Amino acid sequence: MKLGYLQRHDDAKYVHRYYYITIVPNLFGNFVLIREWGRIGSTGGQRKEDGFPNEIASLEVGLKIRIQKRKKGYSQRTNSTSKSVAFAIGF
Repeated sequence: MKLGYLQRHDDAKYVHRYYYITIVPNLFGNFVLIREWGRIGSTGGQRKEDGFPNEIASLEVGLKIRIQKRKKGYSQRTNSTSKSVAFAIGF
């Protein structure tokens, strides 16, 4: 489940960053919250995976992270691999 593809642009500071949040089930019946971030246009980037016992717990944490990023100036974007981003709950 995609929670969001967010971007932040600040031309004055030469800041162009992305933040991607998704939740996937693993083979053991748990859920994994995956966060990927970095500079737009560069190779590499960072990735962090956190495990949760159920989908609700992972969704709550993912939505809190998305709200924090929106407060820091990130905005919702459509990424290049999908025509629209599906949000579990719209903010």
